[in-house]
Amino acid sequence: MNHIPPLDLSLQYHTIAQEVEASVLALLASGRYINGPVVAEFEQQFAAYIGTKECVSCNSGTDALYLALRALNIGPGDEVITTPFTFFATSETISRVGATPVFVDIVPETFNLDVERLEAAITEKTRGILLVHLYGQPVEMTRLMAIANQHNLAVIEDCAQSTGAIWAGQRVGSIGYMGCFSFFPTKNLGAFGDGGAVTTNDPAIAAQMRILKEHGASGRYYHESVGINSRLDALQAAILQIKLRYLDFWNDRRRAIAQNYHRLLAPLAGIVPPQELPGGQGVWNQYTIRVKSQENNTQRRDRLQQQLNESGIAATVYYPLALHLQPIYQGLGYALGDLAIAEQASREVLSLPMFPELSEEQQQEVVYSLKSFL
Repeated sequence: MNHIPPLDLSLQYHTIAQEVEASVLALLASGRYINGPVVAEFEQQFAAYIGTKECVSCNSGTDALYLALRALNIGPGDEVITTPFTFFATSETISRVGATPVFVDIVPETFNLDVERLEAAITEKTRGILLVHLYGQPVEMTRLMAIANQHNLAVIEDCAQSTGAIWAGQRVGSIGYMGCFSFFPTKNLGAFGDGGAVTTNDPAIAAQMRILKEHGASGRYYHESVGINSRLDALQAAILQIKLRYLDFWNDRRRAIAQNYHRLLAPLAGIVPPQELPGGQGVWNQYTIRVKSQENNTQRRDRLQQQLNESGIAATVYYPLALHLQPIYQGLGYALGDLAIAEQASREVLSLPMFPELSEEQQQEVVYSLKSFL
């Protein structure tokens, strides 16, 4: 059996190599490596794609979250509601600005924040909701926005894994007050290094983020606040411009691959495939199954992962420990069992290979190995 990676960026590169190399060489010859017209053009194109008036590019998805929270003046004494089941950067940035993350459990179908549990978590200290469209599946945004508007809370969408996903006809990143994106190479729209962006319809908040990402300077050497150095370099912007033109095609391929996984996995007992909510259109950054176990621990999932890896199939666990149980958050007072669905997900999830160039034969090999284990 050939090795099947979690994703294969080299295959994607070969399809756009000539365009990328021509664009990169032209940029190198221009000498405009920081900021400049290429970055501005990408920001305009990405804002148009998402459907917002503004796009502020930056160095990473983590910085995008930080800039969004800073621009809202969220800090010590404030609370931000978020999910316990995602990558650490989401809660890390809340803590980094001095605010307190308040974790709300997830729904088992999509692994996303359970919107029906939101209101119970809102206090007089709550300033915002930082949701995550995990694995490329959109959160139930209609109900969430109604709750947020009722309580006058800012909504920040963490779209790191969901570029191009749609809820009720709108792309994620255009529904809340701000959308935060990562262009890490493994994302649906990935650069050849780190990169990120924030989208919004508020020109004033975009202007504030542009100041913050340039050391808090509104003009060269004139500093209004303590900011950070967070720029998307022109080389990455040039590459992202090209890849943005292919994004919808690649996302369509991911959807087709997900549907084929659904079909192949349907007969298998003990495996729970991921689901989409009605009204949402995911982009399948990951295809994450649940490996059911009566043992209430990770042993069965871990044995399956080991067998797949030994068969040459890369299967990955995103994420093995929910955020409310991380050592850094022991002081928040959460205990094992408080957010039971997120905890169960951390014991059962396993992400199968997923990328636009994944072949049907490779998918069949993945499912054959699953069958042999079961």
